[in-house]
Amino acid sequence: MKTIKEIKTVKFQLETLTCPSCSQKIEGVLNKEQGVEEAKVLFNSSKVKIQYDSDEVTSDRLKELIEKVGYPVLS
Repeated sequence: MKTIKEIKTVKFQLETLTCPSCSQKIEGVLNKEQGVEEAKVLFNSSKVKIQYDSDEVTSDRLKELIEKVGYPVLS
């Protein structure tokens, strides 16, 4: 029997992003992570929206990945 993924969505507010390449860097690291279905940076509002499988990755881990590449998460 195939298990059904439990896809969750989380949004993080980041410090103001200053360049489009910042968005690509964040999306790149998140989209490589096991369990991430889609990561999208909303450049104008400096937010990141992530859809992920909560059985494979936690929101804390996603926050850690963003901060590891140099972008503080405000909320």
